[in-house]
Amino acid sequence: MLGDNPAIRKIARHVERAAEVECPVLVTGETGTGKEVWASLVHESGPRADKPFVPVNCAALTATLAESQLFGHVKGAFTGAAGESLGVFRAAEGGVVFLDEIGEMPLELQPKLLRVLQQSEVTPVGASSPLPINVQVVAATNRNLEEEVAEGRFREDLYFRLNMVQLNVPALRKRPQDIPRFIEYFSNRFADKYQLPLWKPSADELQSFCEFHWPGNIRQLSHVIEQGYVLDSVPELPSSGVGKCNSNLPFFNIERLRNEAVRQALQATEGHKGKAAKLLGVHANTLTRLLGALDQDGED
Repeated sequence: MLGDNPAIRKIARHVERAAEVECPVLVTGETGTGKEVWASLVHESGPRADKPFVPVNCAALTATLAESQLFGHVKGAFTGAAGESLGVFRAAEGGVVFLDEIGEMPLELQPKLLRVLQQSEVTPVGASSPLPINVQVVAATNRNLEEEVAEGRFREDLYFRLNMVQLNVPALRKRPQDIPRFIEYFSNRFADKYQLPLWKPSADELQSFCEFHWPGNIRQLSHVIEQGYVLDSVPELPSSGVGKCNSNLPFFNIERLRNEAVRQALQATEGHKGKAAKLLGVHANTLTRLLGALDQDGED
């Protein structure tokens, strides 16, 4: 959720609305852009926050057991069904089901998922009647589902039903102004994890990271920084994917960006340090340290 890109601000507004009305949500974007993070934010932002968040990797669903995995089964429904199984949707009662890689769902299973969305009920394998459920569905894909529909690989009616609110997460190369903040976030995270000194990139290193293409997006950036800590060395850019991002943005000073984030958080919370720390996603002690650094720099 880091960043001040206009597309990110738009997604954040849509998350709030989708969580409020509890409608289906479709999260789209390239691999590694953080689609599951946004899905979990839909869960955390609404009235279902204290209920389960159940993720499902649709690409891993086996054709023979997919229906049972999603909708459950009764005892004796098939060979090996020694007891009852709730299935994903009933296990998530009152909460959110996250269908990751929805574009990989077997075509024969899609009309059954559509019925679940339309009727708010599931029929366990071997059961004679449906059971009511109360869940919100968030799906995600790195595929172009409109093209999948045109090619007959995805049901059009299911696509329209899932696409009540779409969160289109931009690739990292399209938001290079946010890269310094991700670098700082992951550097702090892995310095704590591996108990090593915090990596502070030089001006040239930061510029190189901002100009890198990042085909694996935020996940790749996280991996590169963690790899540096694992090897106790300076993080190095991969040999592939190099190329300047299409940006006319000036060079970003990571200290300046951090100070600006602190100022904006305090302004948004009217000077309440506890709320500002929560808004920034840091511990209150960390915010105190950041404020001390501001004072040393002669900032207000």
